Amino acid sequence: MKTEQALQTDFPAKAAKTKKNFRWTVVIWLLIGGIINYLDRTNLSIAAPAMIKELDLNMTHIGLLGTIFSWTYACMQLPSGWLIDKFGAKRIYSIAVLWWSIATALTGACNKMLTLVGARFLLGVGEAPCMPSNAKITSQWFPKSERGLATGFWDASSKVGPAIAPPILVAIQVAFGWRALFFITGAIGIVFILLFMKFYKTPDQSKLLSKEEYDYIKAEGGASTDTVESTNIKWRELFKYRSVWGMIGGFFCTIWIWNIFLTFLPLYLLNTQNITFKELGIYAAIPYLGGIVGNLGGGYITKVLADKKICSPINAKRGLIAVSALLAAAFVILLPFVHGLAITITLMTLALCVVSAITGSAWALSGDVAPPAMVGSVGAIQNFGGYFGGAFAPLVTGIILDTTGSYSLAFISGGVIAGFAAFFYWFIVKEPIKPAKEA
Repeated sequence: MKTEQALQTDFPAKAAKTKKNFRWTVVIWLLIGGIINYLDRTNLSIAAPAMIKELDLNMTHIGLLGTIFSWTYACMQLPSGWLIDKFGAKRIYSIAVLWWSIATALTGACNKMLTLVGARFLLGVGEAPCMPSNAKITSQWFPKSERGLATGFWDASSKVGPAIAPPILVAIQVAFGWRALFFITGAIGIVFILLFMKFYKTPDQSKLLSKEEYDYIKAEGGASTDTVESTNIKWRELFKYRSVWGMIGGFFCTIWIWNIFLTFLPLYLLNTQNITFKELGIYAAIPYLGGIVGNLGGGYITKVLADKKICSPINAKRGLIAVSALLAAAFVILLPFVHGLAITITLMTLALCVVSAITGSAWALSGDVAPPAMVGSVGAIQNFGGYFGGAFAPLVTGIILDTTGSYSLAFISGGVIAGFAAFFYWFIVKEPIKPAKEA
């Protein structure tokens, strides 16, 4: 582990001449990468109607493809977090983006269900390090009081991607066919990561970060270059901590309902609201705009609460998550009981707004709960819990639809599960992880 004196020596001297607040430009990299990440997940939901027709698939098949991705994505979280903390976020993230972009392009070449399963498996492997890498980079570039807002910006990518995907991808599909969706989004990812590898630097290596800003970040727990070797907590010992299990349970409840929306929102609108495929591009995007508001608004609220000393950064995030989870439960449970496009879109928008407030604060919470050297690992473990359990949501929903012909049971049960996130984050996640000798 480098000493503070060594870090000062490493810090580029000419950075003292640069502007303040350079740290916020880092969020742009994370936002763009996250948008591409979610474009590559969302394209399946847009292409699904054409794939069902051309490849002789059904709703259960589409749900299974969603589950294959999510379960693979979940299982790969565990090694991803450890690799990020050991080898650095930039290196692992770069490999991951290249991997998932190739997997996306390969999906467009598939002609059978078996090859689609293989492509979605590869996509899950490649996308797994994305969010833990973002959490690690945020913990390095931002002080604790700002991590909720910074995380809200890049986590908004998970809503910006699905929001811009329908109009863009529908237009591409109408013009060139569903396979073009996968070829084009795969190519975009490759171009992005080549630029990222060339221009992104860590705080101690950046020549554009001022000395003043570097000291400000470092004073509140950022700018750490610690690796897993520099802490006396072993990776497997993280599972002994109550807060880690609370994060696992809470994120499972959140991702369950998120996966239902991500996989079936376009199909729900087509099947229940009497809209055309061309109109889908507009209506399917609107709820994700609410998600963007939830990400940014939730992050801003936690920053204000921490800045005004109303509560600690960790309690600001826990409280916001608990309230948002209860609201999410109410909005989602109401969905099957309303009729009409306007009220349906409104409830979906409100639901994704508060669900997004949860995901943004949950990712930021990993920087408050974990030691600096293990932020990637704790964030990945939380994401593992969310997607390992939440992976079954698309499959269960598909089975419910094929069996009952109705979305009611899927939304009602999903709303109840979402509400339980409040219990886990408020009553189980209570304090940061400390080594045994410090506890």
